[in-house]
Amino acid sequence: MIPDTVTLIIWLIAGVAGGSAVGDLLKGFDLGPLRNVVAGAVGGIIGAKILELLIPAFRGLDVVPIVGQVMAGAASGAALTVVAGAVIRRYRRR
Repeated sequence: MIPDTVTLIIWLIAGVAGGSAVGDLLKGFDLGPLRNVVAGAVGGIIGAKILELLIPAFRGLDVVPIVGQVMAGAASGAALTVVAGAVIRRYRRR
């Protein structure tokens, strides 16, 4: 199922916020401002879409699912930023 435009925008903004926040907080995993935003946006979309497929009640535009979508987008955006930062950090050590 393809997400509607509002849902996609929620995931993008939440993912960007999560990726940027974790980049600022964890300097060891910082990718730089642009890469944090891109990793956060990609992570926000992918993670929230996975969660939407796993939990059918996650769909819809009620208040509770919107809060859940924001939380899922931010968390998955942050997670992808940390993973990408860890991978890049490991390759730079070699």
